[in-house]
Amino acid sequence: MYAIDCEATVRGSLTDIWNTWTDMASYPSWDPREEELRLDGPFHPGTTGFSKQVGPRPGSSLEIIRVEPMARWTNVSPLPGGKLVIDHTLTAGADGTVHLVKHYEAHGPMSVAFRLFFAKGIRAEAPGTFAALEAEAARRKAAT
Repeated sequence: MYAIDCEATVRGSLTDIWNTWTDMASYPSWDPREEELRLDGPFHPGTTGFSKQVGPRPGSSLEIIRVEPMARWTNVSPLPGGKLVIDHTLTAGADGTVHLVKHYEAHGPMSVAFRLFFAKGIRAEAPGTFAALEAEAARRKAAT
């Protein structure tokens, strides 16, 4: 198993950030990493979907396995001989901020490839994704 954390503190309300981050179908419109993302049902444990990031990374199925509203959600994707678990947590700050953590765990033989080939890129791209999330949540709030 190999794990990495990407984290940031963004401005916005917990509700606005949660609603934007869990609206997975909208990711391609604001997240610079996502080319395609869809869910085959509501945002609940057991719902499956598909994610394809921009670039040569292959697309993959996913399943939401945990939802704790306004606090945490987790999805899992298959890897050859293993799986990739991504846990998303949100913690409201007292100053109108939300602390975000995206915890990745690669299990099985592909954890070596994840460490050598994908982790560095994910870490490098995470600040852009978190900034885009913050901007999209603010845009949605201003539009209401």
